[in-house]
Amino acid sequence: MTDDSSVPASPGDPLTLGTAEVAGSNTRSTPLRHPAIRTGNELTLGERAADKLRNGMGSWGFVFGALVFLAGWMLGNRSVGFDKYPFILLNLILSCLAAMQGAILLIAAKREDQISSDLAAHDYATNLEADQIVKSIHQLTKEIHASILGAGDAPRGEEPGVRS
Repeated sequence: MTDDSSVPASPGDPLTLGTAEVAGSNTRSTPLRHPAIRTGNELTLGERAADKLRNGMGSWGFVFGALVFLAGWMLGNRSVGFDKYPFILLNLILSCLAAMQGAILLIAAKREDQISSDLAAHDYATNLEADQIVKSIHQLTKEIHASILGAGDAPRGEEPGVRS
């Protein structure tokens, strides 16, 4: 993973953490994004397509569009037309659409799993780094404490912390 903050996150991107003012910039604010997640041009064409299709198929616009399409098909093919009742061609089209939607949603789910895995790996690395920092601060605190206690025990005329 690269920490390329030059790739802008889209406004509707769920991985966008907020906005931050950029000093000396022409833009008012730039979106913050998680450093462990690839977005924008970092994604492959297939990943971008899967995200767009998943977002489109999971919307009310798609549902209403599908309902309008189905109603139009049925009204247009009532008793005259190329696909009369029981709408066998429509059934075939819907079956193919369902098969393709299933595959696309599996691709999108796989991408979500990869994002979760990347976030978990980044969180683990951050936790390890924080653990090391806490341990070094603890060690430094012990040394300062020992130094202070050692300074109070030193005989007069000797430097604190130096014993013979």
